Order: sequence, then C-alpha cells, then structure tokens
Amino acid sequence: MTREELGQFDGREGRRALIAVNGKVYDVTASARWPAGLHEGEHAAGGDLTEELLLAPHVRAVIERFPVVDELQESEPAARRLPLLVFSVLLALVLALGLVYLLLS
Repeated sequence: MTREELGQFDGREGRRALIAVNGKVYDVTASARWPAGLHEGEHAAGGDLTEELLLAPHVRAVIERFPVVDELQESEPAARRLPLLVFSVLLALVLALGLVYLLLS
C-alpha cells in the first residue's frame, strides 16, 4: 500500500481506519480508542505513525495487537534517498559555516 492509498483510510464517514507503523499497516477500525479515526484527539488514522509512536505512553506491542492488513511501500528506495540526505546535510553545514563567517567578520 502506498502512502497515498493509506491516506484514504482515515476512519471518517464509515471508512476503515488504518495506520502504518514500521512498514506494516494495521487496521484499528474496531478499536474504541480510535473513534472516527482519531486516537486520544492527537493521532489520526490514514498515515504513518512510526515517529509519533516513539513518544507514545505505551509500547509498540499495543499496536501490534491489531490485525496487519498490508505493508507500506516506500515512495522511493532508501538507496536513492541517501545521496539527497548527504547533500542536505552538507548544504546545511556550508550555510551554517557561511553564517558564522559573516557574524565573525
């Protein structure tokens, strides 16, 4: 399932509520904790909640109790993202050094 497809399952207006965590797509539709696709007023169904789960007061095992219905497909392979990440970090470093140079001159 792509991120775009996942976004269609937001739990609203009778649609199923699906969330992705660590590449797996879980169906939380039947959970009383996800009414209308919203959990605790903060987390919305239809998206990848991997990062948000890092700050959750419960462990990942709570999510893993829900049925896995699909796998989340990455929009581009990780090998293609790495050069962009390296370029972004280097660009930020160059800009920061330029700013320091300007402030010190």
